[in-house]
Amino acid sequence: MKMRSTRNLKPKTYVLLLLEVGLGALGNTLFDKGMKEIGALSFASGPAIWAGALRTFASGTVWLGMVCMLLFLVCHMLVLSWADFSFVMPFSAISYALVPLFAYLWLGERVLATRWVAIGLILVGVFLIGRSAPSTTGSHWDAERAAHD
Repeated sequence: MKMRSTRNLKPKTYVLLLLEVGLGALGNTLFDKGMKEIGALSFASGPAIWAGALRTFASGTVWLGMVCMLLFLVCHMLVLSWADFSFVMPFSAISYALVPLFAYLWLGERVLATRWVAIGLILVGVFLIGRSAPSTTGSHWDAERAAHD
């Protein structure tokens, strides 16, 4: 197995995580915008379901959201290939701060003060997680521990 340098691990992990967070938040925002443009979907009958599906897949905004979410998924899979799940998932909570920001800026939603306080607490947690090593397993982790012994 090829040993990866921890010096290179952290920067690429943070770059991909930030891409993942940004693409995920943007993709979800585009989904919301597209679905609001389409209007409420009905599941009352087969023809209503098909009509809703056609309206959904005819939306450029929804398609752009899908592209963002696909790129999000690629970034997510890449970073999970070398970083700990227990690091990646909590770090990706940064998207919980971006989503209300995007909703406020692009969708005209009002974000309550209590939500901003909760988002601040999430960001404090992400900051604390970000101060730890992205990976605690594998040969690169063994090499780092040996260097500190």
